[in-house]
Amino acid sequence: MPEPRDAADALAEIHRAEWGRIVGGLARRFGDLDLAEEVAADAFAVAVERWAADGVPPNPGAWITTTARRKAIDRLRREARRDDKHREALLIADDSPAEEVGAVADDRLRLLFACCHPLLGVETRVALTLRVVVGLTVAEIAHLFLVPPTTIAQRITRGKAKIGAARIPFRVPEAGDLPERAAAVVTVLSLMYTHGYAATGEAPDRLRIDLLTEAVRLARELHVLLPDDGDVTGLLALLLASAARIPARLAPDGALVTLSEQNRDAWDRAMISEADALIAERQRIARATGIRLGRFELLAAVHLVHARAPDAGSTDWSQIVTLYEMLERVDPSPIVGVNHAIAVAEADSPEAGLAVLERHDDTLAEHYAFHAVRAHLRAAGGETAEALRAYDRAISLAPSPEMAELLAARRRNLAHNSSH
Repeated sequence: MPEPRDAADALAEIHRAEWGRIVGGLARRFGDLDLAEEVAADAFAVAVERWAADGVPPNPGAWITTTARRKAIDRLRREARRDDKHREALLIADDSPAEEVGAVADDRLRLLFACCHPLLGVETRVALTLRVVVGLTVAEIAHLFLVPPTTIAQRITRGKAKIGAARIPFRVPEAGDLPERAAAVVTVLSLMYTHGYAATGEAPDRLRIDLLTEAVRLARELHVLLPDDGDVTGLLALLLASAARIPARLAPDGALVTLSEQNRDAWDRAMISEADALIAERQRIARATGIRLGRFELLAAVHLVHARAPDAGSTDWSQIVTLYEMLERVDPSPIVGVNHAIAVAEADSPEAGLAVLERHDDTLAEHYAFHAVRAHLRAAGGETAEALRAYDRAISLAPSPEMAELLAARRRNLAHNSSH
């Protein structure tokens, strides 16, 4: 009989890897997203006790799905008030596979589109999908949005209430519905990848490889459905260019390795070439039609400038500055501004970079990256005392123990060098 900790580890792994697929399959079968999420959670709760006592089953995902399906049928039977409802519940008990219909065959991608209903606000769609489909906690979603957890909880609650009040059904989106919902799906996949790449420290691994690989897989599926959508193509290229660097992201001891220090021989050149071809085609179309490249296309182009450089010292920072200037016109977000400041500092001077960075003092005062970049630029400009204070603030706001340690190491190095 396995130790209870083994069962807990297996449950955590299944939850991370298969939550969205399980909920998607249940929602497809029963037509009720709330019911699907609730019975899936109930099934995981049952597994906590059963697996600790009886051991982990050979197919854990199927065990969770079967348990959740039985709970859904039991609940429908209990809640039946008329004979026809009871008969409907019995019909649902049929174990034959559900028919694959509609434009989207993948359960998780189908569920993404279902949650991104146009009757919901974009922020609500994204928060609801990250919670229901990806299985992130409210705190994790709040970190991605840079807002308090209470704000995210309210968005999710209001979203579910609106779905119930408007009787929004869970259904497979038709081909004509896909473009209207694509923007929210792209945002969700981007945040899903971001969460996997910038681990919060709650997972045993430094990187959530399951989220990273699933985000790339779903982005590929989405691109097959919408090959001419610029944001979809840009997202796929961005994720490919970023995922190509995963093998060099961590040192042997598990410490994070910054882009400038990574072993570029370890990067996946096939993924980079694929991303390069996607963006080259989008740039050709933009030149031919006069359209403006979108946020994800420009971000992918930035990543590819780094990827083409044989070493950090050969990076074409002037090209990156130009891309960020274009990006600020289509996405004037504070985080874009921070990265623009880094590029300006590299291409020009630390003082020029600080001038760009300080524009975002009010909006990013509680984000670690703002203070980390400020510390780096202050140190580069010889302002050691200001840099040390900025590092202290960045460390206090770091999203994970690994990031806090990386920043602390930089602070120690700066303090040591300044004392000598």
